Amino acid sequence: MRAIVLNEFGPVENLHIKEVAIPVVAPNEVLIKVKAISINPVDVKTRAGKGIAGRFKDQLPLTLGWDVSGTVEAIGSAVANLKVGDDVFGMVNFPGHAKGYAEYVVSPADQLAIKPATISHEVAAASTLAALTAWQGLTQHYRIQKGQRVFIHAAAGGVGHFAIQIAKHFGAYVVGSSSAVNKDFVLAVGADEHFDYQTRKLEDLPQDIDLVWDAIGGDNIDRSLSMIKKGGTIISIPSGLREGVADKASAQGIHGFFFMVKSSGDDMKSIAAMLEQKSLRAHVSKVFPFERMSDAHTHLETGRTVGKVVVRL
Repeated sequence: MRAIVLNEFGPVENLHIKEVAIPVVAPNEVLIKVKAISINPVDVKTRAGKGIAGRFKDQLPLTLGWDVSGTVEAIGSAVANLKVGDDVFGMVNFPGHAKGYAEYVVSPADQLAIKPATISHEVAAASTLAALTAWQGLTQHYRIQKGQRVFIHAAAGGVGHFAIQIAKHFGAYVVGSSSAVNKDFVLAVGADEHFDYQTRKLEDLPQDIDLVWDAIGGDNIDRSLSMIKKGGTIISIPSGLREGVADKASAQGIHGFFFMVKSSGDDMKSIAAMLEQKSLRAHVSKVFPFERMSDAHTHLETGRTVGKVVVRL
């Protein structure tokens, strides 16, 4: 089978297609014939030697990728919840070495959900790491409540556009931040209000926000604290950028934390249900063929992607 192999961290030119053996399933795993792969900022950062590259420095050469959608080709002896022929999707073994950039991928069966028949493999692949991040952050690490006021940075991005929809699903009032060019998109996915970060200052907003969702890091954390009410919360999610968010927030009577998304079949099933009910939708802004994986990385590196970037096999 074909897989995209990274021999050393660095530029996109280090991504190479190679022929490798099809992986063999363990008793609790399934073999997926991949139809679509989602690309995330953590993929790009890790390929460049940042992100979670430190976890893999002794495992080079490696195959990146965690978000897949495809069809079950084989099942392990202990798998009872899936069968050959099922269309499935999920975030595989994150933050481990999942080897998702490949024609066939093995995954623990309990990290997958059945793909709704109403959505494509491209949409399903897009609704994995980014959707799980928003879901786990808002429903497990924070537990969002009806009527709360939520401010979402990078609201037009992969995680951001899912966070808007999930927050709205639970009855929150959502302010979505983006440039003016993405205002209509941010409002279309459910935000109650748009904030143009290019023309307005966070410091000028009233201190009435219950939760700030930060996907930027750096001094954006410091500036965001000014709009959070006492006892409120800031969640900062950029991989590798903890930036002392807990200490900075605590000094102002605010809760602050960083978390890393984890693979979960149960959470994927919750996302699948929302996708099937059309209370959640993934926006796929660009689809690349497998042979142009480097172009997909380059596109995402611009930092201007609306929604998600997907690679099709």
